[in-house]
Amino acid sequence: MTAPTPRRAVLVAALAAATAATAASVSGGSASAAVPPAPRGPGRTVDNRFWFSRDHWRAGTHQGTTAVGGARPGLEIGTAAGRTEYTDPHTGKKSTWEYAAWTSPVHRSTVPATEAIASWNARTPAGTWIQTELRGTYTDGTATPWYVMGRWASGEGDIRRTSVDGQTDGRSTVWTDTLAVDAPASGLRLTHWQLRLTLHRKPGADRGPTVWLAGAMASDVPDRFTVAASAPSGRGHELKVPRYSQEVHAGRYPEYDNGGEAWCSPTSSQMIIEFWGGRAGSSSLTWVNPKYSDPQVCHAARSTYDAAYKGCGNWPFNAAYAATYPGLAGVVTRLTSLTDLELLIRAGIPAITSQSFRTEELTGAGYGTAGHLMTVIGFTAAGDVIANDPHSPDNPSVRRVYKRREFETNWLRTKRHNAAGKVVSGTGGICYLYAPATPGAARIAALTAVGVL
Repeated sequence: MTAPTPRRAVLVAALAAATAATAASVSGGSASAAVPPAPRGPGRTVDNRFWFSRDHWRAGTHQGTTAVGGARPGLEIGTAAGRTEYTDPHTGKKSTWEYAAWTSPVHRSTVPATEAIASWNARTPAGTWIQTELRGTYTDGTATPWYVMGRWASGEGDIRRTSVDGQTDGRSTVWTDTLAVDAPASGLRLTHWQLRLTLHRKPGADRGPTVWLAGAMASDVPDRFTVAASAPSGRGHELKVPRYSQEVHAGRYPEYDNGGEAWCSPTSSQMIIEFWGGRAGSSSLTWVNPKYSDPQVCHAARSTYDAAYKGCGNWPFNAAYAATYPGLAGVVTRLTSLTDLELLIRAGIPAITSQSFRTEELTGAGYGTAGHLMTVIGFTAAGDVIANDPHSPDNPSVRRVYKRREFETNWLRTKRHNAAGKVVSGTGGICYLYAPATPGAARIAALTAVGVL
């Protein structure tokens, strides 16, 4: 629940993107296609840009990579551009890898941004891994370095999945998974950015990893203790999302941050993955102690663990884990109100939100937190939030109903007072969105309305 190491803060979220060819397709689920457009005017604070179609992958600069088609287009190694050595900082293991790289076109953000968070979805079979980097351009025309936003593989056999600490140019800094301008009050912003993907495979291998989706969310994070109240839609709707408690895992697997309060992110991720029909096979769970309940939550924790952060709360790592399940995509984004969440819920898309609050600030929670993730699964007719809150003593008690105004404030504010009266950061609307990689028309409309597509 609380962050294992200090981090600057916004929370990650994930979602599914569709190609233009799939935009007219229709998938199952109860959803209304009558979705109002997202605001695009001066008040907008979030900009999303993701590459996922074959035409997207053909663009940019290729250094040994190639675009591939099929049901889910992607980026692969065509001819290796060279070899490189990598010494894993967490194991000391030194290995040689073939690599190829792709650099995206420069994206001009519709929002001059104080923060940026990358997302990627990829297949990394044994003997492969990927590195994602981000480079921004400041308002004065100078550029940041190429910042590593993650070294990632779905397994642990080749490298340890890791963020990279200590990256800064004195004007911006990478905090685990977030590139942040150091002094937003100065007016300095990121106006453009590029992504670079480096794909690695063992020398001589025929295939390497496949990247299906990559991009980033840039945002101008508001400086606020309070937020404007949104008006409820007046229509109740609840999705049938599986319920899992993180607390039943307290003390399990210290090497993956010891379960319990540290596992809110993977526990929330697993709930939505299973909502969409994904579930780890028995062969993936043989390492879990057979005495432990819900071994798939243990698997999610292991699969999202960041060896540098020493926890399971790396936002893009959770989105990337979700996308390892067939047909599922995930990204990190920011939403701007509970109206956005209601649109998604009515389209059949649950969401994972990040919030922080004192005990008295969220009626019925029974706890306070410096940072916690939970799954929003619906709304009552009065507009209150129905959440699967993993900070519950057991699975049956996970479903909660929280007051709309309290929930919205706790989730969207960027500053708050902690129990000692000290001013600390809030999460500012961070959200994970996981959905089918080829969503139907109604879901595309909802994702477009909230600014993700």
